[in-house]
Amino acid sequence: MYGAWWKSSMDMAMLGYEAQGVIAQRVALFAMGGPKAQLEAERMVTEKVLAAGEAAMLVATGASHSKVIRSYRRKVRANSRRLGKH
Repeated sequence: MYGAWWKSSMDMAMLGYEAQGVIAQRVALFAMGGPKAQLEAERMVTEKVLAAGEAAMLVATGASHSKVIRSYRRKVRANSRRLGKH
């Protein structure tokens, strides 16, 4: 009965935790400045707009909130891996 609720709660908690890591990586990059920081700032805004649109489409087509959370987590993890290479 509580299995789905627990999994969704854990996924949301992990999304928050992982997002904080990406925020920290971006703040460090922005603090250094330069062309890489500028490119990341532009990329960040574009990604956020696209991710919000994708989430809206998922919801509009009847996707579960769990699927939306998983979609965001995939994006956050990809950003973390990419930013870790800088």
